[in-house]
Amino acid sequence: MFAELNELLGASPERPDAGKFTLLRDTRTDGSFLVHHFLSFYLRAGCKVCFVALLQSFSHYNIVAQKLGVSLAAAKERGQLVFLEGLKSCLDLLFGEEEQPGQPIPLQFLSGSTSDLRALFDFVRVSLTPVDSDSWKGPVLLVDDLSVLLSLGAAPVAVLDFIHYCRMSVCYQLKGNIVVLVHSNEDAEDEENELVVNSLCHHSDLILWAEGLATGFCKDVHGQIKIIKRLSLRQAAEQDLVQIYQYKIQDRNVIFFARGLSAAVL
Repeated sequence: MFAELNELLGASPERPDAGKFTLLRDTRTDGSFLVHHFLSFYLRAGCKVCFVALLQSFSHYNIVAQKLGVSLAAAKERGQLVFLEGLKSCLDLLFGEEEQPGQPIPLQFLSGSTSDLRALFDFVRVSLTPVDSDSWKGPVLLVDDLSVLLSLGAAPVAVLDFIHYCRMSVCYQLKGNIVVLVHSNEDAEDEENELVVNSLCHHSDLILWAEGLATGFCKDVHGQIKIIKRLSLRQAAEQDLVQIYQYKIQDRNVIFFARGLSAAVL
């Protein structure tokens, strides 16, 4: 189950990386399979995960996770997973559902009372700050997907500030990891989204860029993934390492292969 991707990335659940910012980027395709991979990977690794899920419901993620051998409901119950269901939070705010007294309002900017994402950052910080009884390996912030915040009216500078403070808190102070998905369409005129995407690329340690095939649909090849290891971020004189593979998504797995080596060609 996604073992091939772990091999390509040199990742192991027994020894998860620390202090890394990973950007998942998709163009002309759906990169959510990467979100499901990292969610199941870090839960299996025994990490504490804060999942800011802005795109789908908890039941959707849980059904996919069960196919990968992970129960999100069980992870929530044992305190390993903190799940923010963005869709429900938006509806509650927009249609006047009363919040429980003392409960945080992570998407407070939707109410118009503030334009920044401080409440969302506070939710992440509190969720991942370890307590004495914690035995998790390390904190992880997972966001699916950041572009939704722009669609909901957040300004690009507010979104970038949110990520900056999360990096300072999660990656540097807590020695944890951040994984963020963003949608990107280079042909579109959404300048705000592209500004955010380009800025995040500049600050990422690792970029996984899933792209749809320029030739259109193929039953044996669902897309292309570009793995960019940002060596230049750590060492200015180093060149980034770029690897390109094609992939096919199956029910419980994703197969990766070199370009031109799919079943359609061979």
